[in-house]
Amino acid sequence: MIRLNENFLNVNENYLFTEIVKRTNDYKKNHPDADIIELGIGDVTLPIADCVIKAMHNAVDELSNIDTFVGYGPEIGYGFLREKISEWDYKKIGIQIDKNEIFISDGIATDIGNFGDLLSVDNVVGIANPVYPEYLDVSIMAGRKNIVYIPFSDENNFTPKILKGRMDLIYLCMPNNPTGTSFTRNELKKWVDYAMENKSLILFDAAYERFIEDEDVPHSIYEIEGAKNVAIEFKSFSKTAGFTGIRCGYTVVPKEVVAYDTNGNEINLNPLWNRRQCTKFNGASYISQKGAEAIYTEEGQKQIDENIAYYKRNCKLIREGLIESGYKTFGGINSPYIWFKVPNGYTSWDYFDLLLNKINVVTTPGSGFGTEGEGYLRLSSFGSYEDTLEAIERIKEFNKKDK
Repeated sequence: MIRLNENFLNVNENYLFTEIVKRTNDYKKNHPDADIIELGIGDVTLPIADCVIKAMHNAVDELSNIDTFVGYGPEIGYGFLREKISEWDYKKIGIQIDKNEIFISDGIATDIGNFGDLLSVDNVVGIANPVYPEYLDVSIMAGRKNIVYIPFSDENNFTPKILKGRMDLIYLCMPNNPTGTSFTRNELKKWVDYAMENKSLILFDAAYERFIEDEDVPHSIYEIEGAKNVAIEFKSFSKTAGFTGIRCGYTVVPKEVVAYDTNGNEINLNPLWNRRQCTKFNGASYISQKGAEAIYTEEGQKQIDENIAYYKRNCKLIREGLIESGYKTFGGINSPYIWFKVPNGYTSWDYFDLLLNKINVVTTPGSGFGTEGEGYLRLSSFGSYEDTLEAIERIKEFNKKDK
């Protein structure tokens, strides 16, 4: 008799974003003429930068020629891309990351979900609340039962504080999804110091670092002294360069970072992650990696910065519009997301349904990111400027009538 991994029965039946799509599609079906504006799921809308498109076209042409055709590539990624990441994303900000510490993947979600393969299910896992729901789901799926939640709320500007007690594995997402808030260097240093003192490991999701504006907010956890010993960093081209459909990202596993066996011996994680990837992953596509490589030129950087500036303008528009409407608002400065408190008497899903039905604007319910997210909604800046402007005008008008 084939047995089930019953841990899968312990996760929510519907994934947050699947439920948003379902409710939105049900509404569209019953109201086919409705002008729906979707600011919920954080998918980009601008076309891919020209330099990336050209590089990918060239890669396709190479695959059509016997002299330039490539088949299987290195499981950890092509050296041409890993070298560029080392130079542009790290050396330029004073961090030494060797190309052999960089592992190319098809996106952050994959690697965050898979990195737990290397770690005991008996570890005590610290997960911020609210935060991106994958961290909790993959922990439950793996059978991790020792989970502690790190609550943060508007009382401390949605910046998680270190709990007393033991945390072996800590998930941090900064700038945070969904709240849009960020750590300063001093705040992040406290977490690195904790991990060093307690022999813990931080899984640091830096998907939105390109949106950082404040000088005191680090672009990498490795800007903090000692972080190479206790942190794995995940980065993505999805939001920085619009690769949500192309799929490419990378994970940094420093040679210094270790976990411990049952006898307390230090075991380096870099070669273990390399072994895991070579066994369970055949590598991101050549075409997507050539596209990513094109970002690392002066022209490539200019083109993706233009797209990010477009989304930042949307951020400012949403944030200022919500504040003008009287909502308590967070984020939208170092992040593409804006987090706001719903009026008293409503749950997150209540207010999601209200805005969908009354003004045809799709948001993301905060309760889907954890219990501390109840009573909040997230808005994404990744829509078009015209749709964003229209959505905010609808929200302003709705609040005038509602009052």
